[in-house]
Amino acid sequence: MLRENAADLLAFFAVAKERSFTKAAARLGVSQSALSHTVCGLEARLGLRLLTRTTRSVSPTEAGERLIQKVGPHFDEIEIELAGLSDLRDTPAGKIRINAMDHSLDLIIHPVLKNFLHKYPDISVEVCCDYSFVDIAAEGFDAGVRLGEAVADGMIATRIGPDMRLSVVGSPAYFENRTKPETPRDLTAHRCNNLRLPTNGGLYAWEFAKDGETLNVRVTGQVTFNGVYPLLDAALDGFGLSYIPHDLVA
Repeated sequence: MLRENAADLLAFFAVAKERSFTKAAARLGVSQSALSHTVCGLEARLGLRLLTRTTRSVSPTEAGERLIQKVGPHFDEIEIELAGLSDLRDTPAGKIRINAMDHSLDLIIHPVLKNFLHKYPDISVEVCCDYSFVDIAAEGFDAGVRLGEAVADGMIATRIGPDMRLSVVGSPAYFENRTKPETPRDLTAHRCNNLRLPTNGGLYAWEFAKDGETLNVRVTGQVTFNGVYPLLDAALDGFGLSYIPHDLVA
């Protein structure tokens, strides 16, 4: 359907419903002459007369009645749906999709989720636990929880939690015959459990900072995981040292 036909059909339906150009023009907020010109233009393009006009009344022709019966209901549905959209302004509704690491889910999202769902019963929440920094917009997510330094270009970041501390941890069994590391460089002499980052496939370098200086340490070990919870289990089982969020061991 040509774009101009949509507006002209609305004009025709208004006249057919009111059975009067005068009343329809008042309803649409246009002049009677402009409305008459619009309907005549539609009839000219279709090559059919849609309205029978007399000095006393206006009524649909056979072609006009067919349009009203076949096409009119679709326009009514559109108007109903457009009116229904106003509900979204007053009552939040729909689905929110969030991309986050499993630890972020436990630490930040889960504690507020119960109250949020209770406050907004018409909103459903879908959380995808993923360590890869996916393109939030391209993958259809509304938001993503990221570490502060891992925000993609063009994204708007808002702090939703405190700075996260990481700690090097090991089990008593692991340290039975080993000396505890005193400095980050001592870690190279220990068996460490690695974290592989799915975004680039590389192993995470353990990051340390002191007095404004940073140090990245590449560690080695027998096991590698792609999540912090397996790293915690590996440390507890004595596989080696793990570098994990401090709140998991505090």
